Amino acid sequence: MKFIVSTSTLLKQLQAIGGALSSNTVLPILENFLFEINEGTLTVSATDLQTSMTTSLLVEAKENGKIAIPSRILLDTLKTLPEQPVTFTIDKNSFAVEINAGDGKYKLAGENGDDFPKIPVVENANSISITASVLAEAISKTLFAVSNDELRPAMTGVFCQLSPANITFVATDAHKLVRYRRSDTKAESASSFILPKKALNLLKSSLPTEDVAVQIDYNNSSAFFRFNSISLICRLIDERYPDYEAVIPQNNPNKLTIDRSQFLSSLKRVVIYANKTTHQVRLKISGSELNISSEDLDFSNEAYERLTCQYNGEDLEIGFNARFLIEMLNNLDCSEVILEMSTPNRAGILFPTNQEENEDVLMLVMPVMLNTYA
Repeated sequence: MKFIVSTSTLLKQLQAIGGALSSNTVLPILENFLFEINEGTLTVSATDLQTSMTTSLLVEAKENGKIAIPSRILLDTLKTLPEQPVTFTIDKNSFAVEINAGDGKYKLAGENGDDFPKIPVVENANSISITASVLAEAISKTLFAVSNDELRPAMTGVFCQLSPANITFVATDAHKLVRYRRSDTKAESASSFILPKKALNLLKSSLPTEDVAVQIDYNNSSAFFRFNSISLICRLIDERYPDYEAVIPQNNPNKLTIDRSQFLSSLKRVVIYANKTTHQVRLKISGSELNISSEDLDFSNEAYERLTCQYNGEDLEIGFNARFLIEMLNNLDCSEVILEMSTPNRAGILFPTNQEENEDVLMLVMPVMLNTYA
């Protein structure tokens, strides 16, 4: 079996799907790319059994066949080669792979392609099409709030709710919650599923910058994403997602409007002086003045800053984990934000002041109990 391909084209495609590779020592073949040639089309696959990625490209080839090639040595070789055609020659009996590039010749041992796990397909699937920019925005706005707690598997992914009215993406780790909703993308019927974090990270890094349509097919166990020459299939998290709507407080009479970058910069400075375990900062709001303070009694550290703001409501003193607020503000790209609150022991809700058309972003952060000090 023999085929010729451009180094840069092959490297770009391999890097796009390389994140799905596994370093599973129980199944060493998962450290390989599966190369399959059919009628002049090369299809390359990578999988860790939970998430699989596939890409296709045209090559010069006279015969069909398949071979598993070690990923690390192949990627390292291609990265150091200049742009040129390379010839792969595969011995179908010994699975030896010979790469000829210019004046160089490189040999490595492949494995039988028939031993590579079969890439799953999604059967009896529903479908929805989402533009790449909307999907990328939904992932980046929610992924940071996903939990790492393996004891609560439902919260280790992003919850996707599809309906004839809109699509909603939700992530929470019980301390913070993000709800991202789009009214310009709709599904024919209502359904929901939980996408795992790894699959979303792979999608985020491989989605094209140009606004192509991403076709999503899904059933009860898997979701399949297709765009350009790349496809990704992942196993869904088979858990019940918590009732997130129940934790979003509806009546929040105290509304603080403030410049996002000023608020963010202030928090970044003040948290340096906060307790290293709780990262607690105190917000004291009255009139058009916001006082942000922190202290670490163990080291006699304390910080205090005053910002001007717009505020409607009663004077309020509330504590938050500054790390969570900083993460949220970093993931908003507006000039001003609104923080809605009710009482010091109930969640605060963060919005951008100017929501884009068809977009609804809500971020919720749980308060921390203030320790009293003079």
